[in-house]
Amino acid sequence: MFQERKLIIFGIGEFAEVVEYYFRSDSDRQIVGFVVDDNYFREESFCGLPVSPMTELVVRWPASNHEVFVAIGYSGLNRVRGEKAVQLSSAGYTLPSFVSSKAVVATNVKIGGNCFVLEHNTIQPFVAIGNNVVLWSGNHVGHHTTIENSCFVTSHVVIAGGVRIGEETFVGINAAIRDHVSVGRRNIIGAGALILQDTPDDAVFAAEATPVSKISSQRMLRFLATPRATKK
Repeated sequence: MFQERKLIIFGIGEFAEVVEYYFRSDSDRQIVGFVVDDNYFREESFCGLPVSPMTELVVRWPASNHEVFVAIGYSGLNRVRGEKAVQLSSAGYTLPSFVSSKAVVATNVKIGGNCFVLEHNTIQPFVAIGNNVVLWSGNHVGHHTTIENSCFVTSHVVIAGGVRIGEETFVGINAAIRDHVSVGRRNIIGAGALILQDTPDDAVFAAEATPVSKISSQRMLRFLATPRATKK
């Protein structure tokens, strides 16, 4: 007889709320509650489910019949999520990954634990994804690419084939990484950045923002509303 697996979510922020929604609507897990570190325990329920302080986790929801997903974003450049995942794994908990049913994932892709892969990601053959990796919606991950542990890839990022992304790296929306580039560890690749060559560890890349027009929106509206003379 089919039985849902019981899942605890670590965290009670916006990311945890999103994680709860996706696991509930698109997985075989039964979410039974949330857990936070003791110093963050201020409310007893979240999303209509009970919240437990960390010191009570193993008694209330033992590892023998519960899994845990760590729903921490890119705090501390993803390091906090990775450290908490290691702590819970050491306590005996299995950390499952979520892969949306609307993602296109090649059959030989390797995905580690505590990963979060949302809809409309395209992950080509021979890709290896480490633990605690977040792929928000709408990314392209090219063939033979490796994404190391605790990376966070936002949305509409294009990663070409044969790329290696070092651990704890953050990749912003609409960034693009050329084929066979090796991105160092703990990089911050900003929105719209274009990476064409290997990068060192701890590097930051920020694309230039579109400048503000000297014409205000109200002036633009008046200009557009002004009748134009037609040629005879």
